[in-house]
Amino acid sequence: MKTDFEELRLWISLLQSPSSLLSLSSVRILHPLPVVHVISLLGDDTAGELFTGELPTDASILMEGKNEPHTTARGRIIQRRRVNLHTLSPLCCCSMISCWGRISEVKVFPVECDEMSHTSVDGNKRTLRRKRKVGGDNNDGGGRRAKAEPSRYCALLFTYFRYPTSEVSDQCCRQNDRDSNALESCLDQPMDSNSIHEVVKFIPSLLPANHYDADTTEPISCGLQTLDELLSWKRNEANPFNAAVVPLAPREPSLASSSRRTLVSHDMMGGYLDDRFVQGTSSEAPYAFYHWQYIDIFNYFTHKMVTVPPAVWTSAAHKHGVVVLGTFITEWTDGYTACEAFLKEEESYRAVADKLVQISHYYGFDGWLINIENPLSEVAVKNTPLFLRYLTDQMHERVSGSLVLWYDSVIETGRLNWQNELNQSNKMFFDACDGFFTNYNWTEQHLEGMKEYGGVQGREADVYIGVDVFGRGNVVGGMFETNKALDIIRKHNFSAAIFAPGWVYECHADKTEFRKNQDKFWALLSDNLYVHRPASSLPFISSFCQGFGKALYWRGKHERDRSWFNLTAQELQPMYYRTELEDQGWLRSRGCPDDAWNGGCSLLLEGLIPLSHTSPVSAKIFSLHVPLPSKILVSLIFKPSAGITVSLELKTADASLCDNQDVKLTSVRPEVLDEGHQLVSQFTQLCGNLNPDGWTMRCLQSELRGCTLREVCVSIQRRGEAQDTPFSCRLGQIMLLDVASLQAPPELVQGLCIYDVVWLRGTLPESDSPCLHLNATLRWDYPAKLVRHSRVYWRRLSGPDPPGQLVLLGRAYSNLFRVTELAVPEPPSLLELVVEPVMWKGFLVPENQWGKRSLSYNPDVTK
Repeated sequence: MKTDFEELRLWISLLQSPSSLLSLSSVRILHPLPVVHVISLLGDDTAGELFTGELPTDASILMEGKNEPHTTARGRIIQRRRVNLHTLSPLCCCSMISCWGRISEVKVFPVECDEMSHTSVDGNKRTLRRKRKVGGDNNDGGGRRAKAEPSRYCALLFTYFRYPTSEVSDQCCRQNDRDSNALESCLDQPMDSNSIHEVVKFIPSLLPANHYDADTTEPISCGLQTLDELLSWKRNEANPFNAAVVPLAPREPSLASSSRRTLVSHDMMGGYLDDRFVQGTSSEAPYAFYHWQYIDIFNYFTHKMVTVPPAVWTSAAHKHGVVVLGTFITEWTDGYTACEAFLKEEESYRAVADKLVQISHYYGFDGWLINIENPLSEVAVKNTPLFLRYLTDQMHERVSGSLVLWYDSVIETGRLNWQNELNQSNKMFFDACDGFFTNYNWTEQHLEGMKEYGGVQGREADVYIGVDVFGRGNVVGGMFETNKALDIIRKHNFSAAIFAPGWVYECHADKTEFRKNQDKFWALLSDNLYVHRPASSLPFISSFCQGFGKALYWRGKHERDRSWFNLTAQELQPMYYRTELEDQGWLRSRGCPDDAWNGGCSLLLEGLIPLSHTSPVSAKIFSLHVPLPSKILVSLIFKPSAGITVSLELKTADASLCDNQDVKLTSVRPEVLDEGHQLVSQFTQLCGNLNPDGWTMRCLQSELRGCTLREVCVSIQRRGEAQDTPFSCRLGQIMLLDVASLQAPPELVQGLCIYDVVWLRGTLPESDSPCLHLNATLRWDYPAKLVRHSRVYWRRLSGPDPPGQLVLLGRAYSNLFRVTELAVPEPPSLLELVVEPVMWKGFLVPENQWGKRSLSYNPDVTK
């Protein structure tokens, strides 16, 4: 039998892995015999969590048997299905199962018969395996029939739970049966069916109000308010839209090797503002952070007991290799009561720690800031270090690179007494976790004392000196003088925790000056900050989008003509600075939303080349640590002002010496290719007609050996007679590609499902007449690492007029998208929803590889 213990362990690891489609609290083999293997999910009948994974392109889905419904005491319906694993990978099977419902039990067992067949939904019997021949090749030469091999095939029996048929939305795609009230999975349709069927019913949405906006059903991020909410949190009831899908990118230097780190704690007006909208929102002047190269850790802070960072922040930070922490805070009388409840004994504090680990693991962020701002009883304070140690150990085990930090608040006696330093009164908490975040009212004497304190020795980098940017209380610096505090912190070789840098936005009435104020603030700190370099391998691509803008651009043209905000759309950020040249010359790099190639802004290089400056002005764009293949293709898209020439300069280092920060850099100027060059022709064929419309697109190539890319620079040279020359150069996009990777994307969008459908009636801005609105969730499978985003469209397929054109609904930055407030024709009607992957490299995906799903709907005739 092929399904031996080794393969079974593969199944278990897949089901339990962070990228698994099912989330199991634990898995155990109940009957570990060669004949039968059983995997059981422990917990109640809502155990099991469903989210997206990748489907292999060659997988086939084969099912056997009929549904056997049984009603449970809770009024739900249990159904069992048997699945034959014939050329079906575990991951594909999990994706299929996730459409059926919430799973309570999975059994793995061999198929012992020599011939497997099943009856499909269309009634045709299909043979899965031919009978073995007896004799012939199987004879042992003595005329005896050879012993038949054990079956190579196995089957699974899943027990799962479905909602009562009165509910509007099921857990996956559905079709109408002859009974108009029946809700069936799209897997119950013939395998070649691509249509979902709906009955339009106006009943209250069953989507949880804390995860979806009550009026529009848009997915939103939120935290947890109480201890009861935390302890009752379940993965299968969590918000899949708020699960960040961007992994933590490598960078140089890494967090572990950084001796003086910088943490940013984002606390703004109670939190969960524009950033709570997972798919973005319309906002004229939002707050965003984009100086990621300067920081190591980002903490999202609110005064909710459990602050889960919105996915948009986690995605933006992870792209830049920045660790993201949520916040667990207790305060005031309610906080005291909560602490007495969960810190009373080992079982209770472990239960809280386990939930915090599960939440971090599910939502894709990297750890916690623990902030106990209320007194603790003798028992509670004794258990607090044990709670911290258990939480820290569990986080390290479940989340690679995770951190747990303690905020300077209570002391060893249980009193709430901020120390503004690490000392013997609070060392017990520091020793039990990864780091210590001091209060803000410190003086230089506190820092001098800590340098001599034995409890700190060897862990100076783990002590984060708090700096309140608002400058509240008796603090050093603050506001545009925050650099004074940082000067002292770095003088004594400690890490820094910069609290509420959103001051640059909150306390300035003219929000249009936000970029200017933020760039000024971080420029003042830059002498005491350390630039971190992205260290991923090629491709390296950025269009400099900061995650918001006045319009949404694609290839230099407006895709949407309105202001928008979505930090998930933020791309790798360049260096922002101003440099003075001789004789009053200058150079500045800044984000500019007035024009863009893709996203919301471009990088504007502007300045003055003085008369005396005869050499090119070199503008550093990126500081990197990217290993290079032997042959690279570079695409640069830009708009220069008159009177200058623009060229690209790469600075490389010997790859064997790159661990040395002072390594000598070699300047490389890639060769500019003409339009007829074979590489240019191949690249433009893959990308389609770019039609730059005022933009200059230049392709370059370079052949290198054993090099690491350390800097990307743009050289600007005056053209013509020597004189003071003001200039500007707008950079739209830069791409560095391995020439060997220039090939069309072969993947198909698979498994497109429509579920959680809600029908509403409402009016459009341009009309007073109410119309029908479709709200639904789309989910599909496509390799996330290949995709910049996906475009989601719809079109009408039926009606009195010819089929409609594709209409863009929005961009999806994961394999999930919520369609909201889509005005559709009155029933009966037929429409199609379409998903187009947009590749990072710009290569077009043929339409026959897009995901498409039609949805027909009829009026409710049962009323």
